[in-house]
Amino acid sequence: MKDRFLRALNRQPVDKTPIWIMRQAGRYLPEYRATREKAGDFLALCKNPELCCEVTMQPLQRFDLDAAIIFSDILTIPDAMGLGLSLQEKIGPVFSRPIKSFNEIKALAIPDPEKDLGYVMEAIRLSKKALNDKVPLIGFAGSPWTLAAYMVEGAGSRDFAKIKKLAYGNQEAMHMLLSKLTESVTLYLEAQISAGADAIMIFDSWGGILSTDAYEIFSLHYMRTIIQKLTKYKIPTILFTKGGGLWLESIGETQCTAVGLDWTTDISIAKKLIGGKVALQGNLDPAIMLTTPQIVAEEAKKILDKFGFGSGHIFNLGHGITPEVPPENVEALVSTVHTYSQKFHGQES
Repeated sequence: MKDRFLRALNRQPVDKTPIWIMRQAGRYLPEYRATREKAGDFLALCKNPELCCEVTMQPLQRFDLDAAIIFSDILTIPDAMGLGLSLQEKIGPVFSRPIKSFNEIKALAIPDPEKDLGYVMEAIRLSKKALNDKVPLIGFAGSPWTLAAYMVEGAGSRDFAKIKKLAYGNQEAMHMLLSKLTESVTLYLEAQISAGADAIMIFDSWGGILSTDAYEIFSLHYMRTIIQKLTKYKIPTILFTKGGGLWLESIGETQCTAVGLDWTTDISIAKKLIGGKVALQGNLDPAIMLTTPQIVAEEAKKILDKFGFGSGHIFNLGHGITPEVPPENVEALVSTVHTYSQKFHGQES
């Protein structure tokens, strides 16, 4: 069933629970490491549409996954804004020109998706062709708050003191930055849809560092704006806030099609709260993937048992797969989800 993923997103009957994996094209695969070597480095790979397509397809050649996700990075927008992105070994993404003043925010230009980020659109077009309608293709972006956090901190952070200081200390500057990023993300995702993306996901990696009030003001408000602007395209949207388990009801009211859950949320509780309104995606702890195929299978079954009967569940990890995961554990996960979940669908499909 090639549309299993899209049907589950729309809470329509399916034959088994669909599965894809955040960062499914990544360093745990030897073929990915070989392609990255060929590209030179991660950013060069991201900006090479042919190699992006190759990498997007790699996990689907190995595993019976129900969706592809375009190989890219959430930081393409700030990079296109001229902040000087590099990826440093053992540190991660670093900006050589982080945002330090109100004037720098005012000077930021909104990137043109086809001109400044055309390599992503071309990668989507190539991947759609390569997929040949076998499974849907997911496009994605980082949330405005998460992008702003990287742009102001200059890198990942433990305490996010700089971005929080800006948010609480200069709300005019903070909202100007978030407004520019909201416009940029909306245009970027619209261009991805035009290029052929079948579903869209917004990654709010750092929303969970905020208080409840601040989450609504600085993160959810802007994601809601993006999702509402995308509704006219009639394609499914998935909203994922890492650490967002406290705010499931608010997230579920944004008009998104599905809510991504991290592993700290009990999926049975999430289903009771919002399962009648949105699909749920998740939510195996990525660390379980470091164990054995047997343990992976047992833990996957627990999540499927908790969700129980009916459609509206897309199985995934609660965050991205890590580089040390043995590929055989991914095989065990995919086959367990597909085999074990059939009993929860049966009659309705």
